[in-house]
Amino acid sequence: MPPILPMSTAYHHGDLRAAALQMGMERIENQDHPDLGLRALARDLGVSATALYRHFPNKDALLDALALEALGRLGANQAKAARDAGGGRNGFIEVGITYVTWAVENPALFRLIYTRVEKVDFDCDPTEMGEAFNQLRAGIAASMPEGMSAEQRNVAALHAWSLVHGLAMLILDGQVEYDPEMVRKTVVMTDFRPA
Repeated sequence: MPPILPMSTAYHHGDLRAAALQMGMERIENQDHPDLGLRALARDLGVSATALYRHFPNKDALLDALALEALGRLGANQAKAARDAGGGRNGFIEVGITYVTWAVENPALFRLIYTRVEKVDFDCDPTEMGEAFNQLRAGIAASMPEGMSAEQRNVAALHAWSLVHGLAMLILDGQVEYDPEMVRKTVVMTDFRPA
């Protein structure tokens, strides 16, 4: 646990929002059920609650911001995995494997994402989605045969996401034992040929 700063060393420089997000992420990583209080976080940052409320008007706003930060981390990991695999179908497979692996390695952050992020709309503007969802879309587009309709692509996106999310949740809930080789074999079986 980081040291509690006395109020005399209050946070008057730098980016308080970024510092709050960083400390909030660290705190949530160690929780079974993601939760965080603004006043306790302000105290631990050495600032007044009022200062923190300027950035996050309530606990929900803080948790929403932390969920987006977690989603960004997941997406960055997926993007790196796709690049390292050279893109295309191999990149797409690694995006799926990374999704499951990241969930297993970051269970509280993963659960936070899906308790805070609103319903996913595959037809929405990609800038409204997190990087993880954009990676999913890009991976599906790269792995699908030419000539698929937008509807077929949306169904394929939902199929791929359902597969990796379901597998991640089965592992996190203790229904399936985590085995990286089993995860790889399961993700590799994904096939997007139109019916």
